[in-house]
Amino acid sequence: MNNKIVIVGAGASGLCAAVFAYRKGARDITIIEKSDIPGKKLSMTGNGRCNLSNLNMNSDMFNAAANQKVNIALKNFGVKDTLAFFRSLGVLIKSEEGYLYPVSNQAKTIVQALVSEISRHKNEIEIRYKEQLKEIKSFEDHIDVRTDKEVISCRKVILSTGGLAGPKSTLSTGDAYYICKKLGMDIKDTFPCLVQLLSDDEALPAESGVRVDAIVSFTIGNEVFASEYGEVQITSKGISGIPVMQASGKVACHLAAGRPVEAVIDLLPDINDEDFEKLIEDMCGLDKNRSVRDFVNGLSNSNINEMILKKMKLSPDMKMKNISDSMARCILENFKHLKITITKAGDYQSAQVTAGGVSLGDLDDNMQSKKAPGVYVIGELCDVNGRCGGYNLQWAWSSAYTAATHAAGCLCT
Repeated sequence: MNNKIVIVGAGASGLCAAVFAYRKGARDITIIEKSDIPGKKLSMTGNGRCNLSNLNMNSDMFNAAANQKVNIALKNFGVKDTLAFFRSLGVLIKSEEGYLYPVSNQAKTIVQALVSEISRHKNEIEIRYKEQLKEIKSFEDHIDVRTDKEVISCRKVILSTGGLAGPKSTLSTGDAYYICKKLGMDIKDTFPCLVQLLSDDEALPAESGVRVDAIVSFTIGNEVFASEYGEVQITSKGISGIPVMQASGKVACHLAAGRPVEAVIDLLPDINDEDFEKLIEDMCGLDKNRSVRDFVNGLSNSNINEMILKKMKLSPDMKMKNISDSMARCILENFKHLKITITKAGDYQSAQVTAGGVSLGDLDDNMQSKKAPGVYVIGELCDVNGRCGGYNLQWAWSSAYTAATHAAGCLCT
């Protein structure tokens, strides 16, 4: 009987799925990869360092729709299992304030470890490069996987092609969304996630921009729907940095629905409201002969100061004696509530992950399609997106383990 497992996509989840399936007893595994090398996107993660997981791991770090499935996957294969797995491949992991990296500080260490493990079982695991999935047909006793080269008959298929996010070189084009839709699965609207946010605000600073520790909140009208703290980068094109990226998926979703989104940045996060009122009182009591430039000089980075004055259409050389106390208060309040209108999110090429994807409601607890039994969907292809910090890679490992061990277990019992 044909007991072949076909894995489509040799990225993080696909490579892991092959190893997990082999360790569960599968001995006829074929990986199809449309590029010419494995783990292309994985080799770029974490600025080339590969933040592969996080000690602070729980389902709250993912989109709300994914909570239940993430919980199940993490129970199957959690952070401790991830550490033990890579240790079994000879890779040592270190923690940097809970963020987990290979001690080599090189993402290629992870890619090489996975590929080497697969290569040691080359008689049982085959990787076929430059071959692209075209269609999947499910029958009662087998599944046909049609590529641009041939039709492969198998018993199980694991789809790990990734989403739309990533540079062109990764060939992340979301091909499998169409395949899954043809198999009856619902595809949730997709958006770039963990990405910069763009603005056409004319007061934004020069191209090089400025980095500041701040609280950035995102609003629709008077309602705040996301708020993050950390280093925010403000440039001539908009805002970025980890706090911005954490909220970018939600922002992109609202923008796509035509809702106006505004970023409100607190540039003085260590000053509470009561102390801020005292600051205003003290600042308004200073020598009125100083210029507006001197008035704001000690409040923030000079580029930020210039931006705020530009937004208010105030000349830096104007004397404070020519400005009312209410205007002085308004200047200061901009440092606590700097508003920037967001026009759009960055594109998929600059995004780290994709929000949206195959509906988790169409997958069972083993990541198997309810509409096409024997077909599993894992990794970024699913409607799962986590925060920056190793969460999305943990989902890749956990979903791969869940699907691969079930698929192999069904064939080997």
